[in-house]
Amino acid sequence: MDSLTHIAIGACIGDLFLGKKIGKRAMLYGAIAASLPDIDFIASFWLNTTDDLLAHRGFTHSILFAVLATVLLSFIFRKPHTSLNIPFKTWLAFLGTEILIHIFLDAFNAYGIGWFEPFGHSRISFNVIFVADPFFSFWPGVAALILIFLGRNSQKRKQIAILGLSFCSIYLFYCVTNKFKIDNRVSYSLNRQGIHFKNYFSTPTAFNNWLWYIVVETDSGFDIGYRSVFDRQAEIVFQYYPGNDSLLLPWINEADLQKLIRFSQGYYTAEKSDQGVIFNDLRFGQIMGWQNSNAHFVFHYYLDNPDANHLVVQRGRFSNWDRENIRSFIRRIRGR
Repeated sequence: MDSLTHIAIGACIGDLFLGKKIGKRAMLYGAIAASLPDIDFIASFWLNTTDDLLAHRGFTHSILFAVLATVLLSFIFRKPHTSLNIPFKTWLAFLGTEILIHIFLDAFNAYGIGWFEPFGHSRISFNVIFVADPFFSFWPGVAALILIFLGRNSQKRKQIAILGLSFCSIYLFYCVTNKFKIDNRVSYSLNRQGIHFKNYFSTPTAFNNWLWYIVVETDSGFDIGYRSVFDRQAEIVFQYYPGNDSLLLPWINEADLQKLIRFSQGYYTAEKSDQGVIFNDLRFGQIMGWQNSNAHFVFHYYLDNPDANHLVVQRGRFSNWDRENIRSFIRRIRGR
C-alpha cells in the first residue's frame, strides 16, 4: 500500500493500543512503526536500478525484520514512558502488530514482497488490490484526521479508530471476493476458447477494484485481457504478445538481466523499439491498455541504455490521462 495509508492505519492502531495511556503520542509511534518497513527506499540512493528493484520490499518486509524491529522499537519507545509501568509485552504486541500488518497488506499488491528473506528469495503477491486504492485508504485516513483533532479523553476515540479500520477491512474482503469472481471468469473463458496455458494471474487496474488486468502465460508468449466485474459478455478478449526470448540472448549472462527475470517472476517479454531492446515486466499493466490492446507496458527497461532506467515501475502510467481518457476508463469499469 502507499505510505499515507500505512501511516493512517498505524495511527489508528496506535490510538487503540496506547492512546489512553500516552495520548496522541501513541498515534505518532504507530505511524512510525507502520512506516518502518519502507525504510528500504534509502537503498535507492546507492543501488543501481535492478538491485533496487529487489531490495525494495525485500528484507525490510520479511518476517525476520519484523521480529527484530519490533524488539528494537519496543526498547526505544518504552524508555520515555517507564514511569507508566506499561508492560514490555504490551509494547511488543503493539509494535509487532503495526509492522506485521504493513508487510501483510503489501502482499496484496502486485509488486511482491520477501517475507522469507534472507533465507528464501521467493516473492509473495496476492494481486488483490492496487497499491493506491482510495476506496481502501479513505476510511483510516478520515479516522486518523478526526483522532488528531479530537480531545485526548473523548469517549469517541475508540469508536472512530475501530470504524476506520473496520471499513477498510470490509473493503479488503470485498476485493478478495472480486478476485475470486474474476479468476473464475478467466478460467471459464480460457476453457471456452480452448487456450492452453501454463499459468495466469489477475490484478486490479489503477485506483479501483472493478476493472482487472489479466495475463495468461502460454508456450510462446502471453495473452493479455481486461475484465470488469460488471461485464455482461461471457468471454474475455485476449491480445497475444510473443515472449521474444531470443532478443535477450546478447545479455543472457549479465547480472542485470538475470535480476530482471527474477523480479518479474517469469512474466516478461522483450521487444525492439527505437531505443533498442526493451524488457517488459507484464505484472504492472499497460498504459491505458483497456482502450488500446497494443499499449506499451508500464514497466519497461532499456537494455541498450541502462542509464535511462532511473524510473521503471510506473514509467508513463498516467501519460495522456486527459478528461476524455478518464471518461473512457470509467466507461470500461462500468462494463460491457
